[in-house]
Amino acid sequence: MIKEIPLKQVNEPNVSLKEYESKFKALADEKRLQIMYELTQRGNTCVCDLTEIVDMPQSKLSYHLKILLDAGMITKETRGTWSYYEINQTEVSRILSEQLCCIFKPARNDSSDCC
Repeated sequence: MIKEIPLKQVNEPNVSLKEYESKFKALADEKRLQIMYELTQRGNTCVCDLTEIVDMPQSKLSYHLKILLDAGMITKETRGTWSYYEINQTEVSRILSEQLCCIFKPARNDSSDCC
C-alpha cells in the first residue's frame, strides 16, 4: 500500500503549490518558450527588438511578457519609454530540471552549473 504524504510536508516554507502552477502555466506555451529562449541568447533585450525577433505584434508580445513577468520567469527594467526584459536566472534554476535548464541558460565553463 502506498502511503500518501500530506501536502503540508511537501511544500517548502512560504511556498504554495499555486505559485508553481502559475510558473508552469507560463512555460506551457510555445511562444513564451520562444521568448525565453531568445532572451537567453541575447540577454537584456528591448521590447522593440523582441517584436521583430519573435515576429509578433507588440500587443501580443506584451500579453506573453506579462504572463512570464507575473510568474517571475523574467525581469523588466524600464529605461525612458522602453522596457528591457531578461531571464530571471535564479527562478529558472530553481524550477527547471538539469536537462531543461540548459535550454534557458547559457553554457558555462565551470561544472558547478547545469550546463
